[in-house]
Amino acid sequence: MRQASARIEVATRGPGLYEFTRDVARWIDGSGIEEGLLTLFCRHTSASLLIQENAAPEVKDDLLAFFARIAPEGGDYLHDDEGPDDMPAHLRAALTQVSLSVPVVDGRMVLGTWQGLYLFEHRRAAHRRTVALHLIGA
Repeated sequence: MRQASARIEVATRGPGLYEFTRDVARWIDGSGIEEGLLTLFCRHTSASLLIQENAAPEVKDDLLAFFARIAPEGGDYLHDDEGPDDMPAHLRAALTQVSLSVPVVDGRMVLGTWQGLYLFEHRRAAHRRTVALHLIGA
């Protein structure tokens, strides 16, 4: 059994889904691990991770619109230390996930045909988000 770990930075330009599947695939390829389990962890409280459709751009638009409706800016929130998008960003992250697990077989993630890995940015400002990667296997 072997392990490998790394961090990937994802640059964001405001709310949206930022795909980083290829970056992770390149890292796995260089790890030399052929079979195992990949864990991804977002190190932030106002961004999250998703495995989502990577073919139709409308999916991303619909997801952004949905989360804007269920966790709107301008709500009656007590926490607004960093502005009106602060608490809605925390709510959106709480409703999604900050950790993902993906099986690795034959040196590749076992993702479906249209699945991709995304960082879901919930804040309006640009950020450099960090995703920690850990792969265990043989």
